[in-house]
Amino acid sequence: MTTPEGESKATMAAPQPASEQTWLGSDRPLARTIGRPVMRFLGIEAAGGILLMVATVVALVWANSPWSGSYHDLWHTEFHLGVGDFRLEHHGHALTLTEVVNDALMAVFFFVVGLEIKRELVDGHLRNRRAALLPAAGALGGMVVPAAVYLVFNQSGDASTGWGIPMATDIAFAVGILSLLGNRISTPLKVFLLSLAIVDDIGAIIVIAVFYTSDLATGWLALAVATTVAVVVLTRLKIWYMPLYILLGLVLWYAMFRSGVHATIAGVIMGLLTPAGALLAPGEVGPIDVVSLDAEGLRSAKFRMNESVSVAARLERNLHPITGFVIIPLFALANAGIEISGDSLRDALGSGVTIGVVFGLVVGKVVGVSLFTIGAVRLGISAFPSGATVRHIVGVSAIAGIGFTVSLFVTGLAFDDLVLQDEAKVGILAGSAIAAMVGVVILLRARSPEGSVEGEYPRG
Repeated sequence: MTTPEGESKATMAAPQPASEQTWLGSDRPLARTIGRPVMRFLGIEAAGGILLMVATVVALVWANSPWSGSYHDLWHTEFHLGVGDFRLEHHGHALTLTEVVNDALMAVFFFVVGLEIKRELVDGHLRNRRAALLPAAGALGGMVVPAAVYLVFNQSGDASTGWGIPMATDIAFAVGILSLLGNRISTPLKVFLLSLAIVDDIGAIIVIAVFYTSDLATGWLALAVATTVAVVVLTRLKIWYMPLYILLGLVLWYAMFRSGVHATIAGVIMGLLTPAGALLAPGEVGPIDVVSLDAEGLRSAKFRMNESVSVAARLERNLHPITGFVIIPLFALANAGIEISGDSLRDALGSGVTIGVVFGLVVGKVVGVSLFTIGAVRLGISAFPSGATVRHIVGVSAIAGIGFTVSLFVTGLAFDDLVLQDEAKVGILAGSAIAAMVGVVILLRARSPEGSVEGEYPRG
C-alpha cells in the first residue's frame, strides 16, 4: 500500500541495501542470485498484490488438481492448543488451520488496518476535513450502492445476508493494479484511492462488528470492554511496556473470540488505541557523537532515536511486510481454493449470490463511488485531485471494485452454507477480475487536463 505522500510502505519496510560486509551484500552465489533479487522484489509497490494473485492461482489450481484432497485435508487440520484444563476451541471443536488463519492471523492484519486508519486520522489526509470528504463520499457510495445492487438479486432467504460482500475494496490488489500503470496515474489520484479504501475499511469493520455478530456472550463482552479501558488508561499514563500490551491484546482477542463479536475486531481496537504521536520531538533527540559513544551513551542514543518515531509508525513499518507478504497470501491460499467444474460453474452463474456479487463489485462500485464523488464536487464540498477528470474518477471507481480479501472474509461470516460460500467466491473472483480490467482500460484512455499540477491534492 502507498502512503499519502506517495511512498510505498513495502519499500519503507524493506531492508536497505546491505553492506558488502554482510551476507546479503556479499558476492556469494546465493546472495547474488536469490537474496538480493528477492529483496528488490519485496521493495516493489505491487509486490503484495502480485503475491496475493499468485496465492490465489495456486489455491485454485491445487483445489482442482488430482491432489485436491490434500488441499482440503491441510486446511481442515486441527490445532489442539491449550494449557492444563484450558483449551482453545471454536464451537466445541479444536481450531482448524483455516480458522487459525481467519480468526487469529487476520487479527494481526486488522491490527495493521487499525494502525493505518489511526495514522490517516492523526497525520494523514483524513485529518483535513475538506480533503477527507471526497474519499469519504466515494467510500459511502461504494458501500451503499453495491449492497443495494446485491439485494436486488437476493431479496430474501439465506442468500440475502451476503449484502456486505461486494462492499469491500482490496487495498493490496488495487494498489498493485495502479502501480502497474506507472506514471499514467498521478500521485493525488493514488492518494484518493487509498484514502477511499481506508474509509471503506472503516465501514467494513463497522459492518462486521454490527451485522455479522452472532449471539453475544455478555460476560466475555464485558471483559473485552474492561480490557479496552485498561489499554486506554495505560496509554494515557504513558506506560510503554510492550509485553504488557501484547498480553492485553491477547486477552482482548480471546474475550472477543468468546463474546460472539468476530475476534479480528480486537486487532482493530488495539490498532486504533496505539499512540500515533512520538514521545520525543525531532528537536529533542539532540546531536549524537557516534565517535565518542560508550555503551551507556549508545543505549541512550538508541532510545532517543527510537522514541522520535511513534509506536504506531514503528509497528506499522515492522508488521506491514508480515501481513502483506505472509498473512494475506496465506489467507488467499486458505480461502480461494474452490472446486470449479462445468456443473458448479453452471450453478454459480445461475445463482443470485454469484450474480449479485459480480454486479455489486462491477456496477455497484462504479456507480456508487463515481456518483457520490462527482456529487460532492458538484455541491462544492470538495474538489477533484489535481490532474483528475471524471474519466479518472470512473476508472478508479472500477478499480475499487476489486473486493478480494475482505470480500472473502465477509463471505465466511455471511454464510454457513458451503454451497453459498462457493457461489459467492466465484462471484468475488469474477467480479474482481472484471473490475480490474474495466478500470485499467478506462484509466489507460484517460488524459489529465492541461495545467494540472502533479502531487497537488485538495486542501481545506
